[in-house]
Amino acid sequence: MDSFRRSFAALALSVGVIASLPIQAEEAAPAYNVNDYYEVHQDKRIYVFDDASTFKEFLSSGETPFRLTRIGAGPNKETVVFGLRAMDKERKEAELGGVGLYDGKADGIEEAFYAEVNDGKRIYVFDDAKNFKAFRTGVETPFRYTEIGGGPHGETMVYVLTKKAADKKPEAMIEQFKALRAP
Repeated sequence: MDSFRRSFAALALSVGVIASLPIQAEEAAPAYNVNDYYEVHQDKRIYVFDDASTFKEFLSSGETPFRLTRIGAGPNKETVVFGLRAMDKERKEAELGGVGLYDGKADGIEEAFYAEVNDGKRIYVFDDAKNFKAFRTGVETPFRYTEIGGGPHGETMVYVLTKKAADKKPEAMIEQFKALRAP
């Protein structure tokens, strides 16, 4: 019995020590910028942006002042270039919304999401994060509004629609696309 009491006392002491340790809160998830996403395939590179002003700067100059580069990381060994805002350059890769969306580790916001993927021949435009995620993972997005040759350089425009919006022209998406290209 004596050894049982000692074992029980040791167990009680260790439980008491553990119970008195401060409980650490889980780490907060990084604050992603996941309300918009832009991807451009050009010159054997894939350019990715999660900020409209950085993307517009790229459209006008072909460059971005701050970037994160992954050489040979694209699906066909393209270099992937993430265009960054000045405030993003000190962040860890895992804290960048564009990286999270590209890698499939972050989801776009539920409402007011906007994305473009320009593969050089077609520009896909999204206003629904679920459709965007399905597209990125290779799932067919069945509801579309297409304008052949309607892009800025003659690309085919493909506006990916939700089932709810499938029966009408996506005027809001078209206007948002045009507004991004306005000077």
